Amino acid sequence: MSGSRVLALGHYQPTRVLTNDDLARMVDTSDEWIRSRVGIRTRHIIGPDESVDMMAAQAAAKALASSGLAPAEIDLVLVATCTAEGRSPNTAARVAARLGLGSPALMDINVVCAGFTHALATADHALRAGSATKALVIGAEAFTSVADWTDRSTCVLVGDGAGAAVVVASDEPGIGPVLWGSMPRMSDAVRIEGSPTRFSQEGQSVYRWATTQLPPLARAACQRAGIEPEDLGAVVLHQANLRIIEPVARKLGAVNAVVARDVVDSGNTSAASIPLALSKLVERREIPPGAPTLLFGFGGNLSYAGQVIACP
Repeated sequence: MSGSRVLALGHYQPTRVLTNDDLARMVDTSDEWIRSRVGIRTRHIIGPDESVDMMAAQAAAKALASSGLAPAEIDLVLVATCTAEGRSPNTAARVAARLGLGSPALMDINVVCAGFTHALATADHALRAGSATKALVIGAEAFTSVADWTDRSTCVLVGDGAGAAVVVASDEPGIGPVLWGSMPRMSDAVRIEGSPTRFSQEGQSVYRWATTQLPPLARAACQRAGIEPEDLGAVVLHQANLRIIEPVARKLGAVNAVVARDVVDSGNTSAASIPLALSKLVERREIPPGAPTLLFGFGGNLSYAGQVIACP
C-alpha cells in the first residue's frame, strides 16, 4: 500500500450541558463576557457514570459501525488524551477491552490539544510502513476534570467529549504528509500540573502565538499535500477559541472552505476537538466526500501538527 485514508468517523459527548448562565452562578462571569472573548455558548460535562475511555469507546464504536469493519480487524489503537484516568492499563487498552478487539497494538499519545493530529500522522506512518492495516485513532478528553472552577479565564473554556476515526491502508493516499513541530521555549504557556492537577495558561501569549504563527504553518501543511488553500473544502482547526479560529482561517486564505466552529457549542475539548468537530460536519453532510480538508492541532507544549485529508 502506498498510503492510508480515513474511512469513517464517530463522536460522543456527555448529555449534561453547562451554559454560560450556569457558569455565571459559579464564578464572576457572564454570557456576554464569555461570548465576546472566546465565542463559547455551551459545553458538555462528563457525568459520574462516564469516563475518558468510555467516551473514547462510544466514539470508536460509532466510527466502526459506519466503516463496516469488524472489531477483530483493527490491529492498531491510538488514543490522544491528556486526561487519562490512569497510567496502566492505558486508555487505548481500556478502549480495546470495551470494544472486544483482538490483539491490536495499543498506544496513548499525549500532545494535549495537538494530540489527535499527531496520532493520525503516527497511524498513517504505521500503515504506510506495513506495521498495521486498520487503525482506530481517537481523541478523548475529560478536560473539565482539570478545570479550576474559581478561575474565570480558564474554566469557561473547557468541555468534554471524544471523536474517532477508522484509518485504513489504501492504494490511493487520503492523508497528506504531516507538518509538525513545537516551540519548547514557550512550552510553559499552557500547563496541566499540580496537586490537584489543574489547567492554566498564559492566554495572551497563546493568542498572539496562534494568530501570528499558525497561518503560515497551516499554509505549509497545504503545500506538503500539494493543495492551495483556496481549493480546500473544509478547515478544522483545534477548537480553542473562536477569536483564534476565525482569524487563522481568514489569514490562511481558505476562502471556499467550510470552517469548523464547534467550539461555540462544545467548548475546548483539547485532543477531542478536531475529530469531534469533523465527525459532526460529516454527519450533517456539510463537507462533500473526498473534499480536501485541513486538520490542524495546536496548544499544549506549544506543539502543532497538521495534514490535509480526503474527507470520508
